[in-house]
Amino acid sequence: MNHLDGNVLAGPLSELFCVDMTVAVGRCGGCGDESVLASAMVYESGPDIVVRCHNCDDVLMTVVRAPGDLRVEMRGFGMIKVPL
Repeated sequence: MNHLDGNVLAGPLSELFCVDMTVAVGRCGGCGDESVLASAMVYESGPDIVVRCHNCDDVLMTVVRAPGDLRVEMRGFGMIKVPL
């Protein structure tokens, strides 16, 4: 399956955060790599989005659009630093 880059997360994450999350720096809980979210590998399958570390391929985040809500799990991040 081909992946997209993390810039495709700008739309879905704008529903949760008031800043552009693609420029936020996250630390992968797997390998410790610190990179902007825009560099992540993003896989879309219908309403589901899986975000993987560009360095080690660990799952950083999942985003699921369901009728009436948006579900985000960020289990793979050791830290997220958001620019103010």
